[in-house]
Amino acid sequence: MRKTILIAAAATLALASAASAQQQPAQQQPTQPPAAPAAPGAQPAVPTIQSVNIVDITELPKDTQTQVNQVIAQRGEGGLQKLRSSIDATPKVKSALEAKGLTSAQVIAASMNTDGALTLITKKAS
Repeated sequence: MRKTILIAAAATLALASAASAQQQPAQQQPTQPPAAPAAPGAQPAVPTIQSVNIVDITELPKDTQTQVNQVIAQRGEGGLQKLRSSIDATPKVKSALEAKGLTSAQVIAASMNTDGALTLITKKAS
């Protein structure tokens, strides 16, 4: 009887080893984060720059000039430097300024439409 139990145990152990060796490991899919749905109030993807418009602040209506000046005051010097370095790092925008005889140092604000039209507001040094 003991022999039978030993043989049965050995056979079970052998079969278990063979079964686990034949079992294919689960194929691991590359882990990619799921595309996150846009959260309410989240900004949409930035459109590609299609055109660059350059406007001097003096060409704007008075109420728009006031709004631009308020935005500039809120943004501060750090925000202005960040805007200018971004302009310098974008060849298309930088060359549009140079074509008008301007540099990023004269840009005080920028606005991007969803259709890819970038408007730069400049101010001549006084």
